[in-house]
Amino acid sequence: MHKSDHNTTDTDLLEERLLARGVKPTAMRLWVFRELEGARHPLSLRELEERMVTAERSTIFRTLTLLLQHHLVHGIEDGSGAMKYEACHGEEDCTLEDQHTHFYCEQCHRTFCLRDTHIPPVDLPAGFAPTAVNYMIKGVCAECSARKR
Repeated sequence: MHKSDHNTTDTDLLEERLLARGVKPTAMRLWVFRELEGARHPLSLRELEERMVTAERSTIFRTLTLLLQHHLVHGIEDGSGAMKYEACHGEEDCTLEDQHTHFYCEQCHRTFCLRDTHIPPVDLPAGFAPTAVNYMIKGVCAECSARKR
């Protein structure tokens, strides 16, 4: 498979995911979604701007808002003052399973996905139904801890 064939396949899959959620797959929407899909950690608007230097901040923000509304991405409040965004991995919708535990390093200011660290169940009062969970652990990451030694 040639590299261009691989990119076409990736683009086709992203287009299908957008269309399945009722989002027209414009070039900008595909670009933002591709950046989030390929990221190793949740990205802030500023980080997306740094990756997408030819795109305007307001356009990126409007695209993120649309992707959030259609449950293709979810937002993470890590306490840094900047919302971080991450692609949902479920094929149909952003599920509570997509909203896994995150760790915010107070030294390097990175946010890590802890996909194997499950969010503990919370018993809610009758009639309450969760639609989103933001479970954030703060501290010092392994890399910053190792530098201190």
